[in-house]
Amino acid sequence: MTGQFDPGWHIYSLSTLGAIPTTIHLEPNPAVASYRVLQPAPHRAFDPGFNSDTETFDREVTFLVELALTKDAPGGSHEIALEVRYQSCSDKICIPPVRRRAAASLIVDPAVQRIAPLIPAGYSEAWPAAQTPKSPGATVQGWVAFLSVAFGFGLGAVFTPCVFPMIPITMSYFLNRRSEDRREGIIHAVVFCLGIVALFTALGLLVTAIFGPFGVIRLAARPWTNLFIGLLFVVFGLSMLGAFEITIPSPILTRLSQSSDGGGFTGALLMGLAFSIASFACVGPFVGTLLAASVNGDLAGPLAGMAAFASGLSLPFFLLAIYPPYLKRLPKSGSWLAVVKVVVGFLVLAASLKYLSGADQAMQWGVLTRERFLALWIALFTTVGIYLLGLLRLQRAQRDESMGIGRLLTAVAFLAFAVNLIPGMLGSRLGALDAFVPPPASGDNAIVSVVGAGSGPVWMKNGYRAALEQARSEHKLVLVDFTGYACTNCHWMKANLFPAPEVASALKDFVLVELHTDGSDGISRQNQDLQLIKFNTVAIPFYAILDPDENVVNTFPGLTRNPREYLAFLQKSTKPVERAGPGNSSINIAAGRPGINQ
Repeated sequence: MTGQFDPGWHIYSLSTLGAIPTTIHLEPNPAVASYRVLQPAPHRAFDPGFNSDTETFDREVTFLVELALTKDAPGGSHEIALEVRYQSCSDKICIPPVRRRAAASLIVDPAVQRIAPLIPAGYSEAWPAAQTPKSPGATVQGWVAFLSVAFGFGLGAVFTPCVFPMIPITMSYFLNRRSEDRREGIIHAVVFCLGIVALFTALGLLVTAIFGPFGVIRLAARPWTNLFIGLLFVVFGLSMLGAFEITIPSPILTRLSQSSDGGGFTGALLMGLAFSIASFACVGPFVGTLLAASVNGDLAGPLAGMAAFASGLSLPFFLLAIYPPYLKRLPKSGSWLAVVKVVVGFLVLAASLKYLSGADQAMQWGVLTRERFLALWIALFTTVGIYLLGLLRLQRAQRDESMGIGRLLTAVAFLAFAVNLIPGMLGSRLGALDAFVPPPASGDNAIVSVVGAGSGPVWMKNGYRAALEQARSEHKLVLVDFTGYACTNCHWMKANLFPAPEVASALKDFVLVELHTDGSDGISRQNQDLQLIKFNTVAIPFYAILDPDENVVNTFPGLTRNPREYLAFLQKSTKPVERAGPGNSSINIAAGRPGINQ
């Protein structure tokens, strides 16, 4: 089976790690008992988009399918049909996986002597990605950065209100059981920490087993998943603010505590498990964020990430168990810890709005608009600043006697951030924040002004035919923006690149229309079908310039932060060109010798 690809595009091998691998399946055939797929040596390199090594083929690749016939295979002609599923990517965008079917004729002659086929030079059987060797270099750097962040999350979780007060309680366990043998005391501390590492590592294994290596990434694109995560963060945030307590069922903790009283290494291990379960109410947001970032295409990501997180969480307990005198130097868990808990609660509530906004935009409910989103953020961050200044007290909170310079500067930072968001409610751009904030609201087939562009270019929303008619009457070209309601890169382009003076000036020469493709309505499905049929891609953002007769003049895939690059795309649009579309490929299979297409 041979595939050809446009310059600059590639597909992934059958054994790739990180990206979506190519798969080739033989349709059931009475003449074939079994088969295996062979591939040439792929190009292996680190891909920052997947944060792992990937194996790719570009320009052209030929896969071989070795067939083993049944002993009673009937003579004559048989159709051999293969289905290939592959993903095409460039250095900017990826096209969702597509399926292609190809067929060839196989002549079975019972009189021919059977011989064992030889694997051609340069070909090998495609083994699963987990069995392929990993290369050093950039992959090591990516792992070091990821594990460092995970370890830092663990250390930071020590200062959460559910964990920090447990330090003296846990240390009393070791002090009461300390023997004269220092070596035995160190081993007990290690076993206690292993209990913490074991529970959180098992959590990473459980998530991967349920959702698969790319499960969290795939689920993150679904509106109902974003809605669930957003509501879960709301529950965590309200709990930290004191609305209610998230507690582990007491029978579980009691049973673990009673088991740990037995002493020995088993008791230390169970003590670590009990500590992990009891602290989960506060470290839940850390764990959820880490698991979402740890899924990089294999089992090692979630396991290593959670192990690093648990190691950071348990390290202070291990050091204090070895050197108990340092326990007296730790600050007492008093009112400062309650302040940390409240601030984290507000930050978790602010983070929940990002997930809720993604679901709202994809489902087009129109509830969490840009103005409401920013109003809630301004209110939350202002409240944090007022609370840190001591002007606001929550129920059952103690009034602080004094305020340090650190707390004062932190309050000023929160208030300054809240004030900085106010112009966004009035239509001004927020820079990089616009990628995470909902865009200005607009109705179907409405004209939408470029954010912050004043009287500059305007965009028609989901009005493809209307844009063509306007272009015909005004003798202009049409610039089509295939975009998405929850597309972060699309929002960034609209809010930051299009208002650039040179780009905004050039856009005035076009009729502008944006077509949303990720909604749940019929218009979004029609826009996606148009993009797929005309340009052979559903990747967003994607920009195309058409004449009024729908002839393709030029295309620009993906995100760019360089105004000159996008301006060059606009200025090159002078005449129609023939184009098959990015990532286009042709697939056929050949019977006989490798590399011979029929």
